[in-house]
Amino acid sequence: MGDHPAQRDKDEDRAAGSVATLVPGRPHDPEPLDDKELRGLNVVRRFGAVGSLFLALGSLGAGAAPVINPVQEIPVLRLFTRIPMVSLAMGLAGMAIIVLSWLLLGRFAQPARRRLATQGQLARTIALWCAPLLFIPPLFSRDVYSYLAQSEIVARGMDPYSLGPAEALGVSDPLTSGVSNMWRETPAPYGPLLLRLGGWLAPLSSGNIVTGVLLQRGLALIGVILIIWALPRLARRFGVQPATALWLGAANPLLIFHFVAGAHNDALAIGLMVAGLEVGLQRMPVRFKNDEPPPLAKGELLYIGLGVVLITLGVAVKINAILALPFFTVMVARRWHGRIKDLLTAAVPMALLFGVTLVAVCYGTGLGFGWVGALGTPGLVRSWISPTSELAALGGVLGIALGLGNHTNAMVPILGSLGYLVAGAVTVKFLWDSFKWRYRPIIGLGVSLGAVMVLHVALQPWYLLWAIIPLAAAAGTSRFRIAATIVTAVLPFLLPTTGSTFEGRGFVLPFAWAAAGVVTLLGLFIVHRLSPLLLSRPSPEHSVPA
Repeated sequence: MGDHPAQRDKDEDRAAGSVATLVPGRPHDPEPLDDKELRGLNVVRRFGAVGSLFLALGSLGAGAAPVINPVQEIPVLRLFTRIPMVSLAMGLAGMAIIVLSWLLLGRFAQPARRRLATQGQLARTIALWCAPLLFIPPLFSRDVYSYLAQSEIVARGMDPYSLGPAEALGVSDPLTSGVSNMWRETPAPYGPLLLRLGGWLAPLSSGNIVTGVLLQRGLALIGVILIIWALPRLARRFGVQPATALWLGAANPLLIFHFVAGAHNDALAIGLMVAGLEVGLQRMPVRFKNDEPPPLAKGELLYIGLGVVLITLGVAVKINAILALPFFTVMVARRWHGRIKDLLTAAVPMALLFGVTLVAVCYGTGLGFGWVGALGTPGLVRSWISPTSELAALGGVLGIALGLGNHTNAMVPILGSLGYLVAGAVTVKFLWDSFKWRYRPIIGLGVSLGAVMVLHVALQPWYLLWAIIPLAAAAGTSRFRIAATIVTAVLPFLLPTTGSTFEGRGFVLPFAWAAAGVVTLLGLFIVHRLSPLLLSRPSPEHSVPA
């Protein structure tokens, strides 16, 4: 198939721009951590758990709470709703501590180290850091309330792709009141599988918003579990240390903040996508470029088909997962002779299976294909971290300066369309180059998803996980890891935890940041005292010889 870590073709070692090249050969078998390193790992684990507890407590007063906040009825805990500055400071300190803990944890996941943390140790660390965030109000976004309202629309037998929450449920409905104003009149942009699952869960909550949020977070958690399952397996196939992939892709603070605390449905879509890739590759034999293709392995076609089905289910949650199908097709074509004929031979049945599965899901859920017409809904929001959106704003400013008027609103769709064209060109290039053995297809998938997300006018921090997670499984050199680490460490702080405006009290935010900084530095001091190893430079003898 040309995707095995033993692939030696030198064309495979090139990558585009800043994307890391693949390291050929199997990753070395790491030794277990020694006693001093185990102590450091335990300190990091507890430090991150403290950060999660801080973030959980801070969410009670600085999270995206429901309009009718049940926390206000709980003794002791309701205190946090009355001290927003303290709550926000705790939330910010929790975020900073989790990010720092993740950076420190990376010491035990560097692929060049002789001794590494095991997959089990990393998985338990992820579980420990996520556990306090499972039962808190949503953070960073109110999107989960849109999921609840849209699911209730489905449960009542109405069409979520033609009616917004306000029209379908009524403005006074508690579920509608939780939805951000900009989304109350808009149809759902999500796939039918997600909304049907939400429709089945809606009666279980009986209109209780807290229960509904927890059930929606449960769906996101399924996606997180699939990511934790698939990532190390894919990494082993592509010559990357499984521990490195788990650290970068699954222990990633963006995932913890937005997929667990924020309960975003991207988690389920990405989980199904990467699980589909792993299942589809399970029986596919190794093939090197220019070698004769081996005969079909037992069950190979069945597993390829199951992979296509799982990826299609991811598409039925969120459309972005559809990019995995053409790159998976290239993997199958490269498993044979890698000719155009092989590409067509692979593409036709896989496309048919995708179509049959998607039609079955759309009509089996009773929701049809109305979601296709609503896919542009997220583009109604312009994100200030989106390069496309910022270019449109810059154009508006220049227009005002030149006396031509403010044309920002007119430029957004133009630049948005150009962004899609550029992302499409990047995707086509990487598909072709992957087919010609210049890159591994899974790297092409990660780069293409990254281009689509970065050039979207509504770019949000968690969108980048669509690129980081597949690349974590295949991009084996330090350049990508360094870039992804910097992005991951910075992006969480560009989106506030809070759902409060603080009623115009502008001093709240800087004071909260100052307090959070003091708490975080104190925590780092304690970490250093407990395990000086964590803040020291790695010793050369801990590394694998080049």
